[in-house]
Amino acid sequence: MAAPPAPRAAVVTRPAIVERLRAAGCVFAEEEARLLAGAAATPEQLEALVARRVSGLPLEHILGWAEFCGLRIAVDAGVFVPRRRTGFLVRQAARLLAGTGTGRTPVVVDLCCGSGAVGAALAAQAGPLELHASDIDPRAVRCAARNIVPLGGSVHEGDLYGPLPERLRGRVDILAVNAPYVPSAEIGAMPQEARLHEPRVSLDGGTDGLQVQQRVAAGALQWLAPGGHLLLETSRRQAARTAGLFVRHGLSARVASSGELDATVVVGTAAALPAGRL
Repeated sequence: MAAPPAPRAAVVTRPAIVERLRAAGCVFAEEEARLLAGAAATPEQLEALVARRVSGLPLEHILGWAEFCGLRIAVDAGVFVPRRRTGFLVRQAARLLAGTGTGRTPVVVDLCCGSGAVGAALAAQAGPLELHASDIDPRAVRCAARNIVPLGGSVHEGDLYGPLPERLRGRVDILAVNAPYVPSAEIGAMPQEARLHEPRVSLDGGTDGLQVQQRVAAGALQWLAPGGHLLLETSRRQAARTAGLFVRHGLSARVASSGELDATVVVGTAAALPAGRL
């Protein structure tokens, strides 16, 4: 009896990949096809990667990294993927850091850090920092450590301010926060790759979307240095209420936005010490 024919090697062409990705709803199908092809060593591996993407898995989880503010940020499966619009928060924070002029190394905290993308980008853009990051999700903490620790930063696991070192109280110059702000009832309308593959704790902001933001604003003054800043990403429709939370908890507040990135950030500032006081 003749031996059965050997299995044929998978044939995966770039146009065919683009067509499959586009049919699956991938807006940037050409770019995704290029990245997937670059990540595969064999046609069989490429076929497997494309199949995972078509099934709805986030591209960044498949690749193991996300491009953010010109950096390649490690992103593990099950960890919140940094959004392009959050680069606007980074730019706002970097601008404020450039104007601190304290004569000491600025202290930056990336709260609700996810992969640690915001902290890593600020370290890259704003020079030497004392950098800390924290998240309640153990998977996020492990992932953030891969991005933050090589930069000399520290990552802490726990709820909001809870795990931060006590010595940081009253010393933080920049508190950069991308806390969850999607109202609970709207989670089901989010894209599949977010609602099925990212932790709900990184998305769900409670009934009105403001529950975590309220807790962040309530604790900020205990941690900010005089003249320090809290920057909180939010949505355009929520911005006025987010700013109201800041004012209610003793911070000044202004809203910054970028139409290009569809990004909104509320910037709060703690009162500076009177002139002549240290």
